[in-house]
Amino acid sequence: MNSKTIFLDRDGVLNVEGGDYITDPKMLAMLPDSAEAVALLNRAGWKTILVTNQSGVGRGYMSLTDMEAVHTRLKLELEKAGAHLDAIYYCPHTPEDECGCRKPEPGMLLQAAREHDLDLSQCWLAGDSSRDMEAGNSVGCKTILVLSGHTKIYLPSKVSFPPPVCIAANLYHAVEWILSAPIL
Repeated sequence: MNSKTIFLDRDGVLNVEGGDYITDPKMLAMLPDSAEAVALLNRAGWKTILVTNQSGVGRGYMSLTDMEAVHTRLKLELEKAGAHLDAIYYCPHTPEDECGCRKPEPGMLLQAAREHDLDLSQCWLAGDSSRDMEAGNSVGCKTILVLSGHTKIYLPSKVSFPPPVCIAANLYHAVEWILSAPIL
């Protein structure tokens, strides 16, 4: 089993969370140092897996082909920094579909665990929202909240999820912390 695995949310963690659906590759704007953070993880031998809700597909704002084009652009941006993702999982459904793959449901994490032989209790999840934290916590992942997307400030009294193991300004700071942290 691979114990050095981190799940990454997309919007607000790797790229700018603009509030609108990213329906075209030209709309993708990487967050500063996010590609470099993934490169650090790759060089340290970590498996990096994207898990992203993309309800714009289910809402008809974009097709699966459009979303794949955005992910192709994301991969190219990562490659410029010498980084890569080991896998991409996405949920194209709307919240009204009540599927098991849309975070905070754990479907994408469970699928990745099966396909990559992962012990989820040894994995990390970095995200910018309560949905991300809830999904990670529900399967025993250690969670990292980054404040570069939906969540700009962490107020424990205002959240319903258990406290994350780490709170970081952005993915780069989260990766610096996780690579220097003692084994948890």
